[in-house]
Amino acid sequence: MGPMRYEHFHVSDGCKIAFQTSETLDTPMRNTIVLLVHGFSGSSAYFKKNFASLSAIAWTVAVDLRGHGESGRPDGGYHVARLAADLKELITYLRKCLPNQRLSVVPVGCSIGAAVLWTYVELFSDEDFIAMVFVDQAPLQDRSLFGDWNQSLAHRGCFDEASLLAAQKYWIEEPEMAFKDLVKDCLGYRYQPLPSDTVTPEQARADEEFFVGESRKCDTLWLARLLGDHTRYDHREACEMICVPVLVMMGTRSGCFSLQGMMETVQRVNKGRYDRGIQSEETAAQALEFDSGHWLFWEEPKRFHNQIAKLLMHVMTLAR
Repeated sequence: MGPMRYEHFHVSDGCKIAFQTSETLDTPMRNTIVLLVHGFSGSSAYFKKNFASLSAIAWTVAVDLRGHGESGRPDGGYHVARLAADLKELITYLRKCLPNQRLSVVPVGCSIGAAVLWTYVELFSDEDFIAMVFVDQAPLQDRSLFGDWNQSLAHRGCFDEASLLAAQKYWIEEPEMAFKDLVKDCLGYRYQPLPSDTVTPEQARADEEFFVGESRKCDTLWLARLLGDHTRYDHREACEMICVPVLVMMGTRSGCFSLQGMMETVQRVNKGRYDRGIQSEETAAQALEFDSGHWLFWEEPKRFHNQIAKLLMHVMTLAR
């Protein structure tokens, strides 16, 4: 255990994938990994408030998705499925660091990171994981005729062809405004301020500078293409394929999704288990509300850590 350090490797199409790790890869001391997957236009640095506490309980790895952070900038690959394939290759790469031990992975997907994990399950199953955490993301951003998926469930600002095209145009033509609007929507104290908030103006400015700075590392034309794929991708049936324990974390002041939309993941996971005859309360999907926004890991880092630690203890107990 020590400070986080950057490492990288190259996936099958030659793209460099960077990630931060709390363990040295030549001599990792633990075989349980908390794998942090950031959201749209973010990076592994999003979790800098969480690294110290999480690395105290598990090998902590935070990836920079392709097109983000320190990872490569390919012309293509702006698809959620390609990001899921990259994640599969990362886990395979990490597994080689402990060739004689089983790697126990708990992925934590935030925003589009959750979509990447749902796609991972659809493509590869959930057999690489011992539990899964999804943070503030509904399984479909778009509205849909199927399942009566209406405006109360879809993304608040990007939910059909017209709003998607407008969002893509905005990210391409006015990126600085798009970056700042993202911060306004994703921090609870900005989206829905309360008298009880204690964030100072200086801290608010520092938060905005940090998140805008991470978004500036991205090619916004590439991001706009990724946004199109992400918005149209329906993950509801994929949620029904998950067998491992699931925790859904939701921000009550999220500018992106309603609680009702995010609860669909819990309902779908539990439906899939019921349909397969798996009805154990010990492994049923659970939801947890945070008094913060879309980036709840930033606004409530201690509670975020405590819930992941609690989940780890739970799955380890089940494994005995």
